[in-house]
Amino acid sequence: MKRVLIITYYWPPSGGGGVMRWLKMSKYLPEYGWKPVIYTPENPDASVIDESLSSEIHPDTEIIKTPIWEPYGIFRKFAGIKKKEKLAVGYISDASSGNWKNRLSVFIRGNFLIPDPRKFWIKPSVKFLTAYLEKNPVDLIVSTGPPHSMHLIALGLRKKTDVAWIADFRDPWTDIYFYDKLRLTRRGDRKHRKLELKVLENADFAVTVSPNWAESLNKVPGKKVKIINNGYDHVDFEELTVIPDNNFSIAHFGVLNADRNPAILWKALGKLCKEDAEFRSLLKIRLIGQVDETVIREIEENGLGVNLDQIGHLPHRQGLQELAKSQILLLPNIIAPNVKGVIPGKMYEYMALKRPILAVAQTDSDIAGIISETRSGITVDFNDFDTMKSVLKNYFKLFKENGLKVQSVGVEQYSRKNLTKRFIALAEGNLP
Repeated sequence: MKRVLIITYYWPPSGGGGVMRWLKMSKYLPEYGWKPVIYTPENPDASVIDESLSSEIHPDTEIIKTPIWEPYGIFRKFAGIKKKEKLAVGYISDASSGNWKNRLSVFIRGNFLIPDPRKFWIKPSVKFLTAYLEKNPVDLIVSTGPPHSMHLIALGLRKKTDVAWIADFRDPWTDIYFYDKLRLTRRGDRKHRKLELKVLENADFAVTVSPNWAESLNKVPGKKVKIINNGYDHVDFEELTVIPDNNFSIAHFGVLNADRNPAILWKALGKLCKEDAEFRSLLKIRLIGQVDETVIREIEENGLGVNLDQIGHLPHRQGLQELAKSQILLLPNIIAPNVKGVIPGKMYEYMALKRPILAVAQTDSDIAGIISETRSGITVDFNDFDTMKSVLKNYFKLFKENGLKVQSVGVEQYSRKNLTKRFIALAEGNLP
């Protein structure tokens, strides 16, 4: 069996979207003749913990862990955050417009902690893995970022070994939506771009998760970035009971921060509740996971507090079961200029549930393209109040007629097993 070294910061018991891609991919690698060797920190500063994910690690997986030092303890102390308090996903966007301490912290993170606060793990990891690979050779190295320090570990190994290397960009680097909020100096910006280019030049090839991001990462002539989407694991849905409840329920699963707050939805729901007493009595807003206080405040300001069912973080499969009893699945995208390539991983799980998806995103985004292609739901623009209200009224009418369903097509291509097969075919067909 061939061996692939996967360098990843995110691994169980850490939870959240960053874990899923390679937890699920590594689960199916052995079926295609590849043994996963995971290299990950033993003490990461995770924003979400989900112990249940550890049960999904394939028994043939070899896991290597070494200590990491991260400066988040200093940041918490400086910013007045409790020592054990988890940093929310998207904290950079919030901190960049916060008080002077937060703004200074973002400046330091952008200009001195390059490419990210995990930079202190790069040199120790290169040293450790160089010695490891001498005794335990592998056939392929995969680095997955962000954090993009993982790519710099692989870049360091490239200087010491001729093992093939694939750089996997789950998110972009200098084209990420919050890049302009890092308070970068010209020197800081040049350094980020220089390191990004070095990774793209030295990796055998790079992959990413969407067409728009592949286009933005095509920065090296003759090296076209490949696309391997995120997806859903069919096993997660085998024992789910998909029986929607009796409420007109709209559900979201995962982190819902200020950058993804679908204000147009709350406004339209609030308006419909004022106009239709039946709509108000049957509406249920089900939010599963971390929710920013600004989202809750806006829901309440639109008179929807009584309709809100706020559920905390749940283990992954339990969260999917909550979704399965919902009528409509909410998919808000990040509200920023350069997010056409952002596809939340939850979208594919929503598609697998075969419940109507209501996406709040740019109508020419990759999200909208896939939802339209698979007939999985509707995408409404961030600012299109009239369309949002019309869509909700139509969904409510179908709900009362017991006709709120989707007849999706082509969803199977996004199963994790099929995507792993595509990744292996891509790797074996493009590597020297």
